Amino acid sequence: MDWIQALLLGLIQGLTEYLPVSSSGHLTIGQELLGVSGGDNLTFDVAVHVATVLSTLVILWREIDWIFKGIFKFEMNEETKYVLNILVSMIPVGIVGVFFKDYVEKVFGSGLLIVGIMLLVTAALLTFSYFAKPRQKSHISLKDAFIIGVAQACAVLPGLSRSGSTIATGLLLGNKKERLAQFSFLMVIPPILGEALLDVMKAVKGEDVLGEIETFPLLVGFLAAFVSGCFACKWMINIVKKGKLIYFGIYCAIVGAIAIIYSLC
Repeated sequence: MDWIQALLLGLIQGLTEYLPVSSSGHLTIGQELLGVSGGDNLTFDVAVHVATVLSTLVILWREIDWIFKGIFKFEMNEETKYVLNILVSMIPVGIVGVFFKDYVEKVFGSGLLIVGIMLLVTAALLTFSYFAKPRQKSHISLKDAFIIGVAQACAVLPGLSRSGSTIATGLLLGNKKERLAQFSFLMVIPPILGEALLDVMKAVKGEDVLGEIETFPLLVGFLAAFVSGCFACKWMINIVKKGKLIYFGIYCAIVGAIAIIYSLC
């Protein structure tokens, strides 16, 4: 992988991690078009995922500071309830990630065909959430947090957007747009870091070489993912507040159809 490929893939990862268009799906498409094998660049994959987590911490540092100040009061306040919601949302993806991720990848694979199909599913979910008008709730409940977590766990499928699934599910449950985007981005931090850790552990067990990419391309990809992630995270929060997810649904439908046609040709 050269630095130009690293730059492009880093930009793709940073932008699509937060936009509801599936980062895994777009990375698969990008690697296919650039002729880069994802399996040979585990270090790069881990690096760009960590970069997107850092971008979340930068953009949402006030919310994170609010949470930590509240939980260290050691009382059942609003901040503590927020953390409990995040912990509950992690249960489904934790179970799937630890026990079923390899099985899901083995059954469904990660080629363009499955990516295209899941992008169509993402498009349908975003469209449905746009037109549905459920009764608005004042806060995200533990039950809603768990259901949103189930949606996140389903996004282990390549092409099914993690942010799109969680935000659309939250909207369908009647949660307010103002709080939903921030919750969706904060709840994704532990799974991303956990997934990166699992990848490293699997590589160590399999005696895979983690240093297959040179330092400069790795740094370029990391910075590209971080900067584009900051932009995408902030932009996506504003988009959710304005309720304009339908445009991403249209985009996912178009890209998904192209990916399916390309894979069958």
